[in-house]
Amino acid sequence: MTLPLRGDELARHIDVSCVQAFHSAADIAELARIANAHGFVAAHVLPHFVPRLQANLGAGAKTLVGAPVGFPSGGATTATKLAEARELVTMGAQELDLMINVGRLISGDTAYVDAEIKAVIDAVAPLPVKVLLEVHYLSDDQIRIGCELAIKRKAAFVKTSTGWSPGGATIDKVRVIREATRGAIGIKASGGIRDFATIDALSELGVTRFGINSRVAVELVTHQVGAGNGR
Repeated sequence: MTLPLRGDELARHIDVSCVQAFHSAADIAELARIANAHGFVAAHVLPHFVPRLQANLGAGAKTLVGAPVGFPSGGATTATKLAEARELVTMGAQELDLMINVGRLISGDTAYVDAEIKAVIDAVAPLPVKVLLEVHYLSDDQIRIGCELAIKRKAAFVKTSTGWSPGGATIDKVRVIREATRGAIGIKASGGIRDFATIDALSELGVTRFGINSRVAVELVTHQVGAGNGR
C-alpha cells in the first residue's frame, strides 16, 4: 500500500455504512449513490436492508455489499449468529463483520469465542469475515487473544469497533493489534477517524481498511478536509 493514501486510492480502502437503528430506506439509497460515485470498497447496512442496498448499487457495482452478524452487542447465541450469517449469504452479502461475544472474552471463556468464530467463518466460506472486537471494552491482553483467534480461524480482518461504543480506533489500541497480528491478517480501523493525519498514522500501523462516516469519507476522498498534509 502506497502512502499517503488520497483520492480514488483512499476510497478503495474505505467502508461506508448505514448501521444505526434510525437509518431509513432513503439513507440506504444515498449510501449506494455515494458508494458508486466515489468507488468506496464496501458499503455496510443492517441485515434487513441488504437486498435494498444490492438493488440500489445496481448490477456490476464495484462496491461490495456488507453486513454485520450479531451486531452491535455480540450477545446473541451462536445458533442465532449462524442463522443470520447464512441468511445474509443467501440475500447477497459479499462480506460480513462478525461481532464477537465480548462478555465471554472478558470472562476468560476463550473456547466459547473461538468456537463461535470458527462456526461462522466455516458456515459462510469463502466469503471474507472481519472479526469485530469492540476494543474499547477490552484490555490489551484480551485484544491479543481476539487477534490470535481471528488468525487461527482464518478471518480476513480484525476490526476495532462498531461505532456504537464510546471509543474507537485509537492509535494505542491499533498498535496492540498490529503487534499481535504481525501482518498475518488484515486490520480494519473504525470509529472516530476524521482526518488525513489519523489515516496516515493508522496506515503506518498496517491498517488497510477504514470504517468512516459517509459524509467525512466523501470530504476526505474529494480533498475537502483541510487536515495536516491532506491538501
